[in-house]
Amino acid sequence: MSVFMEEIDAFTYREAVAGGAPIIIPVGSVEQHGPHLPLNTDVLLSKAMSEQLARSLNGLVAAPIVYGYKSQQRSGGGNHLGGTTSLDATTLIAIARTLVLEFARHGASRIIFLNGHYENYQFLYEGAEQATSELAARGQDVSAVLVSYWDFVGQETIDEIYRGAFPGWDVEHGGVLETSLMLHLHPELVRLDKVMDLPPALLPRYDVLPVRPELTPASGCLSSAAAASEAAGELLLERTSKALADEIGAEIRAPRN
Repeated sequence: MSVFMEEIDAFTYREAVAGGAPIIIPVGSVEQHGPHLPLNTDVLLSKAMSEQLARSLNGLVAAPIVYGYKSQQRSGGGNHLGGTTSLDATTLIAIARTLVLEFARHGASRIIFLNGHYENYQFLYEGAEQATSELAARGQDVSAVLVSYWDFVGQETIDEIYRGAFPGWDVEHGGVLETSLMLHLHPELVRLDKVMDLPPALLPRYDVLPVRPELTPASGCLSSAAAASEAAGELLLERTSKALADEIGAEIRAPRN
């Protein structure tokens, strides 16, 4: 049986939820990732990680939240770049809150937001907090877990893939991590011949508004993807999905007070 909610019928879905299947919501963005990756990179990667997690937890993957919060210059190149199409904070909070309430209405008691776009996190948190507080006030035992998949890439994996040249997650946008994963999962969508091999972005430790476009590298990426490989992507998917399954699985299975 498919783990993707939109691919199964309503009766099968209801039976799975009644059996305690956790609901995993991939959250991405429509955001530029340089000239070599598609605009929906964050959607594809969060959905792939969600599929792996669902198979480990006997869960279901909800249809993804495709649009994300505004790209920031210091983590995604900036919302001023063409192609990036974003939601404001209020909208993303409302979507997260509504989805928790909807899945709770279906009977789900464990809901996981699996985030693939750095800027989304706090707004998903706010929406989930509002919803779980409302449900608790009604006497419903519903929990929400929030996770960004890159937080489960271990130091050993970083050392093996980056070989001492890890630029830091703050500038790993359109770089080795995402490009390697895409080479493994969706090689037909990657154009390695278009990779712009530039040094990691040098950005101030503060934000300026209105944005100063000249601070964003010409590639739109914040680090180079030149060292990306399909083998690195396979390793990243295998180890990251296992770490996710181990930790999130333990949380899901933990007894509730």
